Amino acid sequence: MIPYDKRDGKIWYNGDLVEWQDAKLHVISHGLHYASLVFEGVRVYDGEIFKLQEHTDRLYHSAKRMDMNIPYTKEEINKACNQIIKIQNVQNGYVRPFAWRGSEMMGVSAQKTKINVAIATWEWGDYFDPKLKTEGIKLNISNWRRPAPNTIPWDSKAAGLYMICTLSKHEAERQGYSESLMLDHEDNVAESTSANIFFKDKNGELHTPIPDSFLNGITRQTVIELAKSKNIKVHERKIKPDELSSFEGCFLTGTAAEITPISQIAENNYKVCDAILDLLSSYGKLVRKKRAAA
Repeated sequence: MIPYDKRDGKIWYNGDLVEWQDAKLHVISHGLHYASLVFEGVRVYDGEIFKLQEHTDRLYHSAKRMDMNIPYTKEEINKACNQIIKIQNVQNGYVRPFAWRGSEMMGVSAQKTKINVAIATWEWGDYFDPKLKTEGIKLNISNWRRPAPNTIPWDSKAAGLYMICTLSKHEAERQGYSESLMLDHEDNVAESTSANIFFKDKNGELHTPIPDSFLNGITRQTVIELAKSKNIKVHERKIKPDELSSFEGCFLTGTAAEITPISQIAENNYKVCDAILDLLSSYGKLVRKKRAAA
């Protein structure tokens, strides 16, 4: 794999197209030292960005929650995202728009820092090994907890919120798992390190945690709509860890993960059943509407 700082092409950087390897920031930047950075991850399918407006709306919401004023309109950001995927000729990949505080001040206060914005894109396939789409991935249960909602801007996609996700995923991978299940501050099931989670019961109904201390993912919302269109009942509720053994199926949803079946969480095993595979297939058709219509 080519390191991300050694790649070629262009990055949209504060309104200009700059050479990929020249897109730099100073080491004394508030965003680096104090995690004052917000970002989005958006998928490209067959040369089209999926749900770009929803992701841009969330980027601005995150910025507002972090007391950051993005110096571009949403329309300008959308245009720049579409521009950069064409310049980079990304057909099936990933777009990352992000905004951060610059180097004008160093300290907790950042009132006079400039808000910088950049957008990078690259070809990117499956987040997990493709064969696991049918076999299912394995999760441990993290020792870290999603913080209480009155302690962090939990409904933002901000860099600092991912520190415990990195720690959790590293621990999971060292133990031979692909991912880690995180509980919330009340020891309810929350999500994985970067995706929401769903469970299927013996009656074919779905259960998913209420997103009250973690992101209500755009893919999560899309899958709920898909399930309801198939007359699958979806229960959004608090789920305790001792319920994990009662479910038959389980899967993750996220922009990166898309729909990824789960075969195991700790000592609990799950079936990659037809209902989950059907949702996966329907999601694949939805994100590739352009090709399906051709």
